[in-house]
Amino acid sequence: MIEFSKLFGGEPEFIPLLTEEDTIEIGGADLPSELPILPLRGNVFFPSVVIPITAGREKSIQLIKEAYRKKLTIGVVAQKNDVDDPDYDDLYKVGTAARILKTLNMPDGTTMVIMQGIERFKLDSLNKSEPYWKGGVTLYPDGAKDLPRNAQALVAAMKDIYLKLLKMSPNLPTDPSFAIQNIENPYFLLNYVASHLEVNLAEKQKLLEINDFTRRTTKVLSILSKELQMQEVKLQIQQKVSTDLDKQQRDYFLTQQLKTIQEELGGSPSDQAIQELIEKSKDKRWNKEVDELFHKELVRLERTHSQSPDFSVQLNYLNFLVELPWNEYTNDNFDLNKARKILDADHYGLDKVKERIIEYLAVLKLKGDMKSPILCLVGPPGVGKTSLGKSIAKAIGRQYIRMALGGLNDESEIRGHRKTYIGAMPGRILKSINKAKSSNPVFVLDEIDKVNGMSINGDPSAAMLEVLDPEQNTAFHDNYLDIDYDLSRVMFLATANTLNTVQPALIDRMEVIYIPGYIHEEKMQIAKKHLIPKQITDHGMKKTQISISDSVISKVINDYTRESGVRQLEKMIAKIVRFRAVQLAKDEKYDKAIKIDELQKILGLPIAEHDMHLEHDTVGVVTGLAWTAVGGEILFVEASTSKGKGTLTMTGSLGDVMKESATLAYEYLKAHAEILNVDPNIFDNVNLHIHVPEGATPKDGPSAGITMFTAMLSIFTNRKVKSKIAMTGEITLRGKVLPVGGIREKILAAKRSKITDIILSEQNRKDIADIKEEYIEGLSFHFIKEMKEIPELILV
Repeated sequence: MIEFSKLFGGEPEFIPLLTEEDTIEIGGADLPSELPILPLRGNVFFPSVVIPITAGREKSIQLIKEAYRKKLTIGVVAQKNDVDDPDYDDLYKVGTAARILKTLNMPDGTTMVIMQGIERFKLDSLNKSEPYWKGGVTLYPDGAKDLPRNAQALVAAMKDIYLKLLKMSPNLPTDPSFAIQNIENPYFLLNYVASHLEVNLAEKQKLLEINDFTRRTTKVLSILSKELQMQEVKLQIQQKVSTDLDKQQRDYFLTQQLKTIQEELGGSPSDQAIQELIEKSKDKRWNKEVDELFHKELVRLERTHSQSPDFSVQLNYLNFLVELPWNEYTNDNFDLNKARKILDADHYGLDKVKERIIEYLAVLKLKGDMKSPILCLVGPPGVGKTSLGKSIAKAIGRQYIRMALGGLNDESEIRGHRKTYIGAMPGRILKSINKAKSSNPVFVLDEIDKVNGMSINGDPSAAMLEVLDPEQNTAFHDNYLDIDYDLSRVMFLATANTLNTVQPALIDRMEVIYIPGYIHEEKMQIAKKHLIPKQITDHGMKKTQISISDSVISKVINDYTRESGVRQLEKMIAKIVRFRAVQLAKDEKYDKAIKIDELQKILGLPIAEHDMHLEHDTVGVVTGLAWTAVGGEILFVEASTSKGKGTLTMTGSLGDVMKESATLAYEYLKAHAEILNVDPNIFDNVNLHIHVPEGATPKDGPSAGITMFTAMLSIFTNRKVKSKIAMTGEITLRGKVLPVGGIREKILAAKRSKITDIILSEQNRKDIADIKEEYIEGLSFHFIKEMKEIPELILV
């Protein structure tokens, strides 16, 4: 039974339905060869399904009334189009036999009819006789009488998906869910679901025409699954839109509340920040161009919503613009004598640098305004290049900035990023200026020789050209600031261990001052005046608790350090002071003075061999002088011969230039054998081996040319080499001796190793004249022009 009170109104009326057995029994009976045909527009009628239909055409109304009165079985066929008087071609060829359960005349002249499908048929012909259509039909049975094995699984899946779809789709009625759960016949359930699908007419007709149960069920499942996915996507979109709208409404509500509270408290943070910027700008000494830029960017900030990400970006930019010390300078100390005393108190020696600073102050005092010099201090580690910058700042009364350039490989570290980028920042130059709060600080660019070259991030050494060019840095352009800043009053002080890795264009823009290593006497003074007092203070001790004599300091310098600077010496002194600190902390008895005998206990065995000169005159071993990044060194060139065919072998991790020097010396020796008193025939019967200890240390450069030549000459003439002589110089194939660099460092290395005589090129005589007398005291220099002068000077 089914209730149709909602359709007909008034009292409930129950209509008896055909059961599943009734439809099978009627369907199994003989179908008449001719049936009244009811064309159905816009829908497809399935067997066993009950649906209400509204009939408006006169023929349809006549058919329904007569069939209901005489209890006739009618044929319901879907119509392909909307014509009022369809022909055979206007109808689909498969329809459903039906029984009319109830009719009702509607107020608008149409007839409402409730029908239940019985069985499918095939429409063979159509007779358009009066008063309604009639057609020749034949039975259109299912393909197989028995259900397939997987029928129950297919039906269960179809039922589950359809119930889910009913719950999710707001357009579908929920009443069918009760019917779905109570229909047991698979065919009945399949037809019921198919009749309620939201698909076009042609698709529905195809479902009616499919004979195979499995195929039809699979097709229905496919349509249901697609519809379910569509509903899920729609639901997700609706939920997201609803969530976004709810969040926006909530944010708006909270923003309005916050605004009201802030107004009660005296204004919003964004308004306060803007007001602070305006107040700060009133005291700035910037020019008209910067002032216009500030007010332009301020207007942009005021127009930006405080909750926008752009607001914080713009606020940070304006804060940086306002905080920069535009045309703000510290007053220089023009007391030249006082400045010199400060420089002397902090650093021993370094006269050239100190003189240059005093010269700058003198000119600045006379002129009143001038561009700061750009100095580059070049020397080995530990000689005080970096600390000198702080001393200079103290002497002339300026702020001090140190910027480490070691390993710098990004150009934006110097110039900054454009503020449109996420996370953009100004370059380190302007950040340091801002930190100093002065536009004329002493700016130390530490380790400028360690700046990396061209890479994917640009060339930072090229960016330094603008910073260090006195003609350009009056208008230094930082990408973040995006307006020129004057760096001409900044005193830049660059430091480097070597200029070999610095761009020539960069060297040309700086005033290079070479700082050589310290001799023994200078290290003694530095230790007594600076290092020992500093370490005593740093370790919380008093001068009365420890005493280090000159002999102890000298022993430490000679046996425990091998350097041009004093960094290693300071570490050794610190170790001695810590030894005394431990004794004090343990309340042990101790002697105030550190004794030489205690050094081995405190510092261990000596690590430096300064007596590396040859003890005796030796054949085939010559002392050479070399320059390294940490100062001068001595090296030995060893030569030996063996029977063979005249081959030349070189070992000791030698570079290409050094190997070429050895080849030059060997070829010159062979070409001038008779002049040098060497048997010319010996070269064809003897192999020559050149070795330069230490084997694991890479070596290169042309300055060992005369050293290698001397070793070869000694071994081939079997004449000994004087042990107290060292040499350095480049050679040519014509026998000329050319000058080399690093003379001062090489001389210091020779003095440390107790060398008494040094052979140099004649063109290096000017370098010796430029060195202080105390550095070369006790040394004899021999200047030569050609290689053939060597035998008389060095060979015994």
